Amino acid sequence: MQLSQWTGDITTFEGDVLVLGRFEDSQASSAETSVDEALGGALTAATQRLLFKGKPRQTVAVDTLGRLGAGRIVLLGLGKEEQLGVSGLRDFAALAVNAALSGRYKSLGVIAPTSNPNDAMQLALGAELGTYRFNDLQNEPEDAPYASIDALTLIGTDVGESVLEAANAIASSVNLARTLTNEPANVCTPERFEALAREISSAPGFELTVLDRAEIIARGMGGIQGVSRGATREPRFIHMSYTPTSGEPAAEIALVGKGLTFDSGGLSIKPAKGMEDMYIDMAGAAAVFGAMSIVARLQPNVAVHGIVGACENMTGPDAYRPSDVLTMYSGKTVEVLNTDAEGRLVLADCLHHAASLKPDCIIDLATLTGACVVALGPNYAGLFSDNDELAERLLTAAEGAGESLWRMPLDPKLCEALNSKRADITNLGGRYGGAITAAHFLHHFKGEGPWAHMDIAGPVLAAKDDGYIRAGGTGYAVMTLWSFIESNG
Repeated sequence: MQLSQWTGDITTFEGDVLVLGRFEDSQASSAETSVDEALGGALTAATQRLLFKGKPRQTVAVDTLGRLGAGRIVLLGLGKEEQLGVSGLRDFAALAVNAALSGRYKSLGVIAPTSNPNDAMQLALGAELGTYRFNDLQNEPEDAPYASIDALTLIGTDVGESVLEAANAIASSVNLARTLTNEPANVCTPERFEALAREISSAPGFELTVLDRAEIIARGMGGIQGVSRGATREPRFIHMSYTPTSGEPAAEIALVGKGLTFDSGGLSIKPAKGMEDMYIDMAGAAAVFGAMSIVARLQPNVAVHGIVGACENMTGPDAYRPSDVLTMYSGKTVEVLNTDAEGRLVLADCLHHAASLKPDCIIDLATLTGACVVALGPNYAGLFSDNDELAERLLTAAEGAGESLWRMPLDPKLCEALNSKRADITNLGGRYGGAITAAHFLHHFKGEGPWAHMDIAGPVLAAKDDGYIRAGGTGYAVMTLWSFIESNG
């Protein structure tokens, strides 16, 4: 979709659809008044007939019958002005896109609802995120081929071309993470991750390390080796490393993602219903790939490592067993109480590798526990950290990115639940505080520097379309990670 901006007379804008908004219980804007006058009062008549008050997602549509440059006018409710925020701006743009797509229109103009030039970025993001559809694995219907938008014009904004380019880079990368999460396990494999890492790492400033099963074993990565033993698909350890090509980096950040491309639970097998969505168990890795994709395109003045442990957890003849003791990459031994607590084992080896790089901070992301979803619901991710400053900066980044993140406690008393009589620790805590004991497990491997863990099991999958959020994979955390990286530059 081609993205541009325009500041001329809106009544002369030429396109299939022109979209504008009205705040709840507010008077019509000057733009709406100009359009209504050109239409001889038809827009006002329609809003009165449909009891339009500007409430969120209320919609009025009027054909212009040649009286304007645009063929159709769509008026959207924005809700209370003081409650708009970044998500409201994105939703407005996404709903504008959906209004055009539903009519199979090819071009549209969106009138910015505020005069704040910073809002142009959010409108561009919302529009591009709103166009996302995952139909890669479906045959295109002959009677109704998939609709698409060729051109979107932001009207009333006057920002640099770099803002639109950045919006495109961010939205494309979020959509990449969405696609990775939506792809089934026979498509999104560890080999798929390797190929993607090679593509991203072709950008300036990148170096890439990829280890296969033999090299993982040779390095002593007992967590990745153990979890992947039951699968015929080869595991991959992936390290994408970016260093700015000019000058010293302002900071160095390590991002670590859980990449379980399918999780059967292993020998502690999940019930059939519990396996249906386990193609999403790599969403932490998807977030890391999305963030590194933005880094590759926008080249920040920050060194960034993207580290992913990718494998399947299956029930093959050599699968690891409950009661096995694994020696991890760090040398610490782990008694396996449940093979379905596998993500933390893979992350442990990745965290130890990240710690050896001595970055300024480490952030890991994983669909780690159902307990976190029980605690926070499906819309919030849980944040655990041993560093208050890092935690606050991530919460600020998430707020700016319009993503919901809530800090959870690292209750020291629950750490005792990981005590083992046969090894250094177990891979499973007690009945209560499952998300907390999982975070404590990871804390054993994070090294000396500041660390944060994001349990993203809830918000990585949406049950239905909701504004710029599309049903299926959401690409959660990509924008938060980029906001955090930017804040370090």
